Amino acid sequence: MTSLGQTVAALTRRRREAARSTGTQNTRMTAVALSSNPGDLRMLVHVPESLAPGAPLVVVLHGCTQTGEAYAAGAGWLALADRFGFVVLAPEQVPGNNPNRCFNWFQAEDTARGRGEAASIAAMTRQVIGDHGIDPARVFVTGLSAGGAMTAAMLASYPDLYVGGAIIAGLPFGAANTLSEAMGAMMQPRAQASAVWGDRVRQASPHTGPWPSISIWHGDADATVRPASADALIQQWTDVHGLTGGPQRARTPDGRLFDVWLSPDGQPRVEHHRISGLQHGTPLRTDGPDGVGIAGPFLIDIGISSSLEIALGWGIAQTEPGLATGSVPHGRTDRAPPQAAKETPSETAPTRSPSPRADGLTTVIENALKAAGLMR
Repeated sequence: MTSLGQTVAALTRRRREAARSTGTQNTRMTAVALSSNPGDLRMLVHVPESLAPGAPLVVVLHGCTQTGEAYAAGAGWLALADRFGFVVLAPEQVPGNNPNRCFNWFQAEDTARGRGEAASIAAMTRQVIGDHGIDPARVFVTGLSAGGAMTAAMLASYPDLYVGGAIIAGLPFGAANTLSEAMGAMMQPRAQASAVWGDRVRQASPHTGPWPSISIWHGDADATVRPASADALIQQWTDVHGLTGGPQRARTPDGRLFDVWLSPDGQPRVEHHRISGLQHGTPLRTDGPDGVGIAGPFLIDIGISSSLEIALGWGIAQTEPGLATGSVPHGRTDRAPPQAAKETPSETAPTRSPSPRADGLTTVIENALKAAGLMR
């Protein structure tokens, strides 16, 4: 098992690499003011030059040490937006909230409906929908690592706002409530019945369905967030969707296998892509007809264009000659535009409490991370 010292050393190295790489991106996103921002996040938006009415929206959540624009560009979402005509929203964490720019996915005050960072991301989403005439039935969210865990939180707390989501190297909603629990969940999420995982989602909002479609991506060589987290995500969302049967196994033209759980009417509701040999990061294919993105820290060119496959699955991109895409269609179910639930006064005026401080294991971990420059 990887020691804490080895993990900290690896994180330190990657942080330095990320710091060097984030300054190399050309500015393509616009910072937008947000009137209601309880989570104190930055709002970055990219709008293609020619945007049709009723265009889709993709909310992209970066991982630790990354910036919103660097991840949106690196994962290929900005290029795809220009090619296929959709808007990209990239909420960005600030060092004042988390010194490593991680979304605080393990704090209830930042993931609960109407509170903190989750409330800010939801407010940004609604603002972009209104500002750019977005089709409310074509609003999606995706993220990597801490951004993947925050994606799970947004899908749980705001299932009326997002029709689908893609979680890359992330964790299930409710996997942790403290820093020490977060570190443990990254190594091995707690063993729970599927119904317990599902209840965490059902109890997170007044929504009763329909539920967002879920696409789960994880590398089998990920030593930062272990692949068991993907298994827990499968438990959580198949239970939410009431999918009691096993998956169908599908194969891409290049031989990659993935699992699909179908609704009774044959619509894909949950997908699982376990990528052989992939370490912690978003899988890319930067060359060829389906090549998009920029390889870098946590953006791994492994010959699989995950962002394009996700966009195709959501029905916001079109197949082009030569694309190495999946052999099973995994588009969304057509449904009426989601109706946003009314927020209570307590939800719209949240009070942010200080980040939790624990003793014991948490103190040891914090001291090690501070020594590596990963915490203040």
